[in-house]
Amino acid sequence: MPELAAKQQVKPVICRTSTALSLHFSWHETQSCMDIRQPDALNLEYTRTMMGFLLFVPEPANIAMVGLGGGSLAKFCHRYLPKTQIRVIEINPHVIALRDELQVPPESKRFSVVLGDGAEFMRSTPERFDVLLIDGYDHEGLPAKLSSQRFYDQCSEALAPGGILVTNLYCGHQRWQQQVEKLRRSFNSAILVVDDTEGCNSIVFASETHLSVLPLAKPVRRPRTLDNEAWTQLRTTFSRVLSASRDEAS
Repeated sequence: MPELAAKQQVKPVICRTSTALSLHFSWHETQSCMDIRQPDALNLEYTRTMMGFLLFVPEPANIAMVGLGGGSLAKFCHRYLPKTQIRVIEINPHVIALRDELQVPPESKRFSVVLGDGAEFMRSTPERFDVLLIDGYDHEGLPAKLSSQRFYDQCSEALAPGGILVTNLYCGHQRWQQQVEKLRRSFNSAILVVDDTEGCNSIVFASETHLSVLPLAKPVRRPRTLDNEAWTQLRTTFSRVLSASRDEAS
């Protein structure tokens, strides 16, 4: 990215305590929080909710993420989905510059962090992904180009058959309902909205394949590819996603 474009991006601030490290664009909001003793753990409820995609796609061959942030989702997927190819697109070079401090995994054949525009990536990529994770907030919130009808249409086109989009929406946004309706249009109404327990975020799951298959299942079960350590973190959240799916179908 040209130096001028880099200067246009806001530098995040790292706050460190004896047990945690958090990433902020302002002191009023926490973008990410890492437990220094468990750097791969998901400490924020909305990130655990986003991992609910494993109930629909338990063995993704590949994942594309828009927004690195503090790297929580990237680190968790890298550790607990060892057979999955992971690509992260992050527009802010100052965020990427913190990857070592945040213990984001190094580049490898199956893991990469790309400096670029997430909207442009979705417009131009020839690849098809099993999972798209969209969490591209900056200091002003969710950029318009990552919440437009065109962007959601392009995300739909970038999914492999049976693939799923997962996006994080701030509940307090004045256009929250419009954002949800855009997702309905792009995915032919096949969406599921799950609010996190902290009351700040709505996680939207969207797929061309209808998401009502979950209510047919018995009590939530651990995906066979997920080990017990990861399951301990996600079990309660997965139960909430399953419950929301049942409510949607009733």
